[in-house]
Amino acid sequence: MSLLKNINSPSDLKKLGENQLPEVCSDLRTFLIDKLSTNPGHFGSSLGTVELTVALHYVYNTPLDRIVWDVGHQAYSHKILTGRREAFDTNRKFGGLSGFPNPEESEYDAFIAGHASNSISAALGMAVAFRLKKENDRRVVAVIGDGSLTGGLAFEGLNNAASQPNDLLIVLNDNDMAIDNNVGGLNEYLVKLTTSSTYNKIRYDVYQHFKRKRLITEQGKNFILRVNNSVKAIISKQHNIFEGLNIRYFGPIDGHDVKGLVRILRNIKDMKGPKLLHICTVKGKGYEPAEKSAIVWHAPGKFNKETGERIVTVSGPCAPKFQDVFGKTLVELAKQNESIVGITPAMPTGCSMTYMMKEFPSRSFDVGIAEEHSVTYSAGLAKEGLIPFCNIYSSFMQRAYDQVIHDVAIQKLHVVFCLDRAGLVGEDGVTHHGAFDLAYMRCVPNLIISSPINEHYLRHLMYTATYNADQPFVIRYPRGEGSLIDWQCEMKSIEIGKGQKLNDGKDLAVLSIGPIGIQVQTAIQRLQTEGYSVAHYDMIFLKPIDSELLHEVASHHSKIVTVEDGVITGGLGSAVLEYLADNKFNNIEVERIGLPDSFVTHGSIPELTKLCGIDKESIYQKLLQMLAKNSPTGNADSLVRERKVSITFQEDK
Repeated sequence: MSLLKNINSPSDLKKLGENQLPEVCSDLRTFLIDKLSTNPGHFGSSLGTVELTVALHYVYNTPLDRIVWDVGHQAYSHKILTGRREAFDTNRKFGGLSGFPNPEESEYDAFIAGHASNSISAALGMAVAFRLKKENDRRVVAVIGDGSLTGGLAFEGLNNAASQPNDLLIVLNDNDMAIDNNVGGLNEYLVKLTTSSTYNKIRYDVYQHFKRKRLITEQGKNFILRVNNSVKAIISKQHNIFEGLNIRYFGPIDGHDVKGLVRILRNIKDMKGPKLLHICTVKGKGYEPAEKSAIVWHAPGKFNKETGERIVTVSGPCAPKFQDVFGKTLVELAKQNESIVGITPAMPTGCSMTYMMKEFPSRSFDVGIAEEHSVTYSAGLAKEGLIPFCNIYSSFMQRAYDQVIHDVAIQKLHVVFCLDRAGLVGEDGVTHHGAFDLAYMRCVPNLIISSPINEHYLRHLMYTATYNADQPFVIRYPRGEGSLIDWQCEMKSIEIGKGQKLNDGKDLAVLSIGPIGIQVQTAIQRLQTEGYSVAHYDMIFLKPIDSELLHEVASHHSKIVTVEDGVITGGLGSAVLEYLADNKFNNIEVERIGLPDSFVTHGSIPELTKLCGIDKESIYQKLLQMLAKNSPTGNADSLVRERKVSITFQEDK
């Protein structure tokens, strides 16, 4: 890595000759393969954009010029070239670099990039802002993948791009992949789309000639462009969707020819008006295993960089992942009920919809990166009598909130929303945590909202949502392993809106919802060994909430603790406080445990649960502090000593 080790900023890159750029690209690939083999991250996407990243920083004057990355999976080379090479070992680690572009981390990161399809709209806003501020020497580039282009927001940005003066460049990184294979007519269209470079040169020269002769005005250009595009479509028997939107189109070109990219970027950099450069790349380029299996190598975890063997550490039997229990249970239910269909927006592997797709391909639908569409599409299926299981990651469901309200809840349609990755998700960080679903769903009428404490209850809730509900049903569960090795059980229907008492107690009542209840159980068991009597209730349902259970708790306890792995603002704790206030239980002390009213950084799950105070040790300490308020000393440590002395005395007696 003789060249890369001397590049600490784009200004260092610009000192090199163009003939040295391929070597820089080779150095970057070697660096990425080496680092990501031991510190996992998004692998294939970043290898695919090495040449593009080098060319952009070589041609453009960043950070004065803006590069807006879409999603950010593809931006590792960008981080390395912009002063973060030495810190890259901390990528996705607690206190280290974010796995996505983040303006708080670097001035070179123009915009947050965790969810897909936002780059065009954000970059367009920047380009228009520069024009209004008369900073006409500044340029803006939006980089978007063909998978992200299926998102509705991307189309809204494209539609608006030519509606006002701007010089935005959109780079379409077409690798024929999202995370899973791309789907839909747009993908097929991009594969076939061609435009002659000779044609583009002649067209530009003629336009400049007419402009010098004052035979054409800027106002008249759009009319001529539309006529020109229509003529070209007739001749080529193919209409260009981008030029139909009055966006100049260039490509497709080889996205791995770094010198060619530099040449064309220089040629179009100062062209007026919005334009789109279509490049074709290979996901995982330069590492043969990743090129052959792009889905697996999207984020492969640790691997042997020499052999390509993925390193999986297994120590004895372990509980299955919640998403796998979902996928296998869905197949069981679909075998029983022909009305069941499965829908996911571009995440069949991540959410394990692949089981359903293999068993029932005609009843399974990957709609691409299009969360809003997936919800309304599910509503249409439900309107005609089917039972759609719409599986969306919790943080991505935020994008379809209006559709949940307008298209599903108002009509009370029988759609089952399975919200994967609820709660803290770990290394993907702030843009991916499923922190808000309990709060933002709870206020919507006609929704049933639930969360299983373990895999058995996930199966029971899926069964209940199929056979005992005739309205929208939300089931949220976390990323990763559950708690039961023996996860298979006979599914049964459970009463909607009813929780369960896990153990009785008189000193304190704890109400939890979801798998965090396992951590609560551990904390309570520890307290019991120290002589305390703590009741624990698993609410199961946030809405309708079990009012009979709450009445029982409020009638027998003066201290209540609520525990949830969502934001405490608007979630279970808020629901309990509302019930107590509405029913005039005025002398009950309530402590809420949950995610803070702030955005949580990235890191491992144990690190983040400890940071947020929802790990088993923190829960134990908070319960102990609540109990300590009954002690004469009011001190938790003193209270433990008092209890231990009391227990010892009773045993001796």
